[in-house]
Amino acid sequence: MARQNASELAHRLGRQAEAVCHHYLSNGQRQGNYWQVGDVRNTEGRSMFVRLRDTPKGPAGKWNDAATGEHGDLLDVIRETLGLIDFADIAEEARTFLSLPHPEPEPALPRRGMSPVPSGSAEAARRLIAITQPITGTIVQTYLRGRGITLLHGCGGLRFHPRCYYKPEDGPTEIWPAMIAAVTDLNDKITGAHRTWLAPDGSDKAPIDTPRKAMGDLLGNAVRIGVPGSVMAAGEGIETMLSLRQVLPDMAMAPALSAAHLAGILFPPTLRRLYIVRDDDSAGDGARDMLIERANADGIEAIPLSPALGDFNEDLRLLGIDALRAGVRVQLAPEDVARFMSLAA
Repeated sequence: MARQNASELAHRLGRQAEAVCHHYLSNGQRQGNYWQVGDVRNTEGRSMFVRLRDTPKGPAGKWNDAATGEHGDLLDVIRETLGLIDFADIAEEARTFLSLPHPEPEPALPRRGMSPVPSGSAEAARRLIAITQPITGTIVQTYLRGRGITLLHGCGGLRFHPRCYYKPEDGPTEIWPAMIAAVTDLNDKITGAHRTWLAPDGSDKAPIDTPRKAMGDLLGNAVRIGVPGSVMAAGEGIETMLSLRQVLPDMAMAPALSAAHLAGILFPPTLRRLYIVRDDDSAGDGARDMLIERANADGIEAIPLSPALGDFNEDLRLLGIDALRAGVRVQLAPEDVARFMSLAA
């Protein structure tokens, strides 16, 4: 009976092999289909390999230590890392672990018929976006609502991923929910993705060192919110531009994700007036000046929009929507006040 229970527990642990490794072998890290660590007692190093998925060579959860020749399953990992002796204690710990909620890891292997692609590439961004879902009813809405952002029409390029990998500079890979934004070119082809990792309840960004990261081909491209016509606004951050859209609900917005990429954003062929949303810092000033020069050279009128505080989301949250509307109104061309502010007046 004990042997049967052990086999069943080992199999169930193997189905959550990566979560087990994160918990009991925290000094290791994922390497392809394996978790790599120093030994079964969670020593730092690279000689022990835990299989994370079923392969022709064996089932998930089996491990081998190339330095010592030791091998076993995840019950052995629990025994050695916790210093347990009796099987009853090991089984109780395993059952306790299995009763906890653990997110399923993202697929390590490409889907059938798909070849591996370089990490951070445009194709990797497209594949990430392909496994996301709309933000309606998700913690992305909770996060944005907490920043005063409620008007989200035309935001199909914003997506939700409940278990998005985050790789810190030091330490093992982590899994957090994330807001994913598609970066596209002027032909709506996805060229990149932007990830904002979130706290599990959506109350704020995730408590990690770098909660925002972009991947793919970004230069010249942007996150597209709404359909650009003869007038649009471009700026750096997603939340900044969504905040402006709370008072200009029909104006297309293009977050370029950084000051450097804002300076190099490409113009739609129909564009005649560009509002440049700058953050209140030296990098924002440089991006504004370069973009004004480029727009004027293409016969496009360029008008800077400046926040009262650090950015328009600060204006929205700290000063309120009426103050934001009043501050933006006096900076718009007169014809755009009637065209774009009529619904918000």
